[in-house]
Parts: sequence; structure tokens; C-alpha cells
Amino acid sequence: MTLLTVHQDNHPTPTPATTATGTGTGTATGPHPAAEPDPTTRTSTETKTGTGTSAKTPVDPTHMPRLTTTVPREYVHRSTLAEVFLTGCEQTGNTHYTLTAQWPRAHTFFTTPDGTHHHPLQAAETIRQTGIYLAHAELGIPLGHHFLMRNLHLTTHPQHLTIGPTPTDLTLTATYTPHHPHTKRPTDFTMHITITRNGHPTATGTGRFTCLTPTTYQRLRHPHTTTTPDTTTAGTTTSTSTARTQHQPPNPPPTHYGRTLPHDIVLTPTPNPHTWQLTPNPHHPILFDHTTDHIPGMVLLEAAHQAATAHTHPTPTTHPTHPTTLHATFHHYTEHHTPTYITTHTTTNDNNQTPTTHITAHQNNTTVFTAQLTTHTPTHTDTTQKSASSR
Repeated sequence: MTLLTVHQDNHPTPTPATTATGTGTGTATGPHPAAEPDPTTRTSTETKTGTGTSAKTPVDPTHMPRLTTTVPREYVHRSTLAEVFLTGCEQTGNTHYTLTAQWPRAHTFFTTPDGTHHHPLQAAETIRQTGIYLAHAELGIPLGHHFLMRNLHLTTHPQHLTIGPTPTDLTLTATYTPHHPHTKRPTDFTMHITITRNGHPTATGTGRFTCLTPTTYQRLRHPHTTTTPDTTTAGTTTSTSTARTQHQPPNPPPTHYGRTLPHDIVLTPTPNPHTWQLTPNPHHPILFDHTTDHIPGMVLLEAAHQAATAHTHPTPTTHPTHPTTLHATFHHYTEHHTPTYITTHTTTNDNNQTPTTHITAHQNNTTVFTAQLTTHTPTHTDTTQKSASSR
């Protein structure tokens, strides 16, 4: 079964700093991220004397400021530094890690339309980055390998996603479970990740990753090439694009999909009210961070969010819905130049209070992606009361 790739771009390899210690599966020899010089390792500074000569003055490391930087973008498969959310990592056990991250106050994409909350899919992107980073930096997977994300399960807590007066600093705890524990490197593993903010749970997630060597990936994907489709044919072919524009209903405003900007919309309506065509902007700076040979997984997650919003709340609302739980499975690669259709239906739980939207993506009558998503509509208290987590 072919699966969706968490893509790898071709960037220069950061200089290794250390060699990772084994994490229950032997010794990992992959590179660690290039680190900023640690000021605590400096033992002296130069000062000018009255005679024009230099003298060494001891420096107390405990008084040096702690510098913060992001992890190398190559280790999370991002080409833009601004899209790297992880800032540090420490191993706390054989298969346990503690990481730090920061979300900006006004991200151009991962912010809710009313500007009050971090978008829940930012947690999904942070989990994606965590799995790839740990694979490269701690588990010995070399740069240049490709990652298949088989599934993602995410739960968020909207009351702790509020945007505060400063960027949101986060602590992540991650545990990995190898599916073939006796191999030298864990090329198939599940990550269990909890994201907290000032001790409050913000999101929890689980994702299964599979790593492929460049040779294996090339053999698997041949003859597909790394490319970005033309704007007029994203997610479709030229002939079907022309036919589609002749019969499609007018596209509603972005708020219909839970967004504010037209270029963030990845769906186009069809005559069926619960079916959309996947038509993302291939030049979107976040969703298409770099060229790929298939539709990125984050595009499909965003399509699920937009389809669920349009299905359950077809008219604009003051407070758009936010995803609270997401269970997604990537069954096959979603190709650039083949029409992709997104369909939805809903079910409710026993008390008829919490609807779940079921999303399916099809290409050539084949299911390539499925998701189940529940949503939450923020209350007045959610959007105006500053919880302790945002202070």
C-alpha cells in the first residue's frame, strides 16, 4: 500500500555536533543539528587594558543569558525558517524526549479567523515536525530520507489555544515506539506527543512514520517527479479544469470554510452540496513550502477542516468552529494532476450533541485519504477570558 509522504527537500546537511546515544535499538549514528555556540562553554572574555594589550577576564557561566534558537529547518523538512516551531530537545529516557517549541502570535495561516486562537492544525504541524526531527537528530535517520505518515490522531483543548500578549512557549513530551525494535535504526515507528503550555494540556497526538531511503523512494514513486503544478491545473487536469468551471456553483466567501483569505481556500464546490474538488493554490507559502511530487499531507488535513466547517456550518458565524479531535489516515499518494474529490457526511453520538464529520478523498475512484473530525464553537468566555495558560 502506498502512503502519503512527509516530504524531504534537498538542503545542505547541517554540521553534526555530536553522535546520538542509542535509544533501546542500538547506537544511532545520524547527525545532530548544528547548534548555536553555547555561551556557557566560554570561560573568559577579552578586555582592553590601559597599555593597549588584551587580558583575559573570567566569566561566570551562571550569569550568561540562555540563548534560544530554532532547530535546523532541514531536520523538520521546511525550507522557511519562520515555519520551524521547535526550539530545543533533551532525551529523558530510552524512548522519551522533552522538547520546547514556540508559536507566533500572528501566524499568517495558523490563526483562527477572529484572531483570538492558535489554529488547532498548528498542533498537527508541530507533531509532524517533532516526529521528523527526532528521527533525524536522535534516532539516526540520515537527511535525504523520505517519511511516510500513515496516520495522525489529534486532540486539542481550545481553552488553552488562546493567543496571549507574547508568543506561546510550549513544552512537548514525546515517546516513540518502534514497530521493528530489533533493527539498527527505527525506520517504522509511532510517536506519542503531548503539548503543554504553562503546565496545561494544549494538545495530544499520535502519528505513525515510515522512513524510506532515497533509492527506495525513487523506485516507489517513479515516474513521478518533484514539481509544483501550474496554478490553473492544481489538483486536476487541463481538460477537466475547463469542464469544471463551466458547471460548478459559485464559490462562497472564505468564512464559509472557516478562513478569511481567498488564497487559503483549498476547495471548490461542485453541484453536490457535500462534495468539493481539491484545488489548492500551489504557490501557497505554507501549504506548499517546497516542491513535491504529490499533494502534501497538510493540504489534505486543511481540506478536511474546511470541508467539515462547510458541511456543519454552511453560513458565516461570529465564532467559526475549531477542530477538537481529528483522526486521519493516508491510504495512497494524492497526485498533483489527477482530479481529487472530497466528500463528507456526519454522524452524532448517543446524546446527539457532538457531531462527527467523516471526510473521504477520492482519486480515480480510489480512496486516498480519510478523516473523522469533531469541532467546537468558541463561546464568549473562550474568546474573552484570559486563562492562566495564556498569561
